[in-house]
Amino acid sequence: MTGRMTDATGRVTLWGIEVFLAVAEDGSVSAAARRLGASPSGVSQQLSNLETALGRQLIDRARRPARLTAAGNIFRRRAQRIWNEAMQARAELLSGDLRNLTALRLGMIEDFDADVTPRLLSDMADELTECKFLLETGPSHRLLDQLESNALDVVVTAELEGARAEWMELHPLMEEPFVAAVPRGFDPGQDVLAGLRALPLIQYTERHLMGRQIVAHLTRHRVELDHRFELDSYHAIMAMVASGAGWTILTPLGYLHARRFRDEAELLPLPIEPLKRRILLSARSEALQDMPSRLSERLKPLLQEMIVEPAIARTPWLEGALRVL
Repeated sequence: MTGRMTDATGRVTLWGIEVFLAVAEDGSVSAAARRLGASPSGVSQQLSNLETALGRQLIDRARRPARLTAAGNIFRRRAQRIWNEAMQARAELLSGDLRNLTALRLGMIEDFDADVTPRLLSDMADELTECKFLLETGPSHRLLDQLESNALDVVVTAELEGARAEWMELHPLMEEPFVAAVPRGFDPGQDVLAGLRALPLIQYTERHLMGRQIVAHLTRHRVELDHRFELDSYHAIMAMVASGAGWTILTPLGYLHARRFRDEAELLPLPIEPLKRRILLSARSEALQDMPSRLSERLKPLLQEMIVEPAIARTPWLEGALRVL
């Protein structure tokens, strides 16, 4: 909700509060401007106007990254409450009629950014003709942090252990197993795990949640796999698998995401105890009335059509393990 009117200096405005919170969160005027879709000079002017109105310096912009002053820390708590109330008022005014929605800030995991997200936004744009969409893609933990700080309205992420909070509403979307991706034509033999040891493991980075989940699962089941490569890109990992350089552990979403290399690789069931993850849609409880549940119901048929059915057509044994919830 952005009231971007020209405001008289000396007046505290909702736009000024939004700008202040964005700069406090992002640590720079330029980063806040990118997030808000405004010019750096405009953001800087709004921040100056707010500081003039309050008679205190709120942010030390000479430091890199910019830091809140003592007064800024005090004001941030109040400003966040004001902003939360404004968002709640917006939701109440919508009264369930999404056609009145003017802005939606959506966060999506990178697994969906090539296929599902463009289709979803296109479908929503046809219905919400007056709505401006802001899309942020990234790892699950970062999107959830942005949801908590009110930088995003709705996020679609992998489920994180311990991440659920009282202020959140969660809508399960789909469940998928972790699988082994190997070069096409590779035959591991009857003892699949022993056969896979003949190839190097190309590991998804432990800097991300999924990589940590994989390593923890292997450790829990006392499976030690030597690896020389640890990468953070599905495309890079699948390119190496397709070239015969090794094998990897990932999910069907990751395999489908790297579409260029799908025909040169194939999936096998994970040759140890199964491991799975859930994809959820999360929002602040009641902040957008029934918008999150309606988004969830809009997403599920897209996931069935664009993810589940193509994956099962290529790999029939995934049926039942890869499913919309």
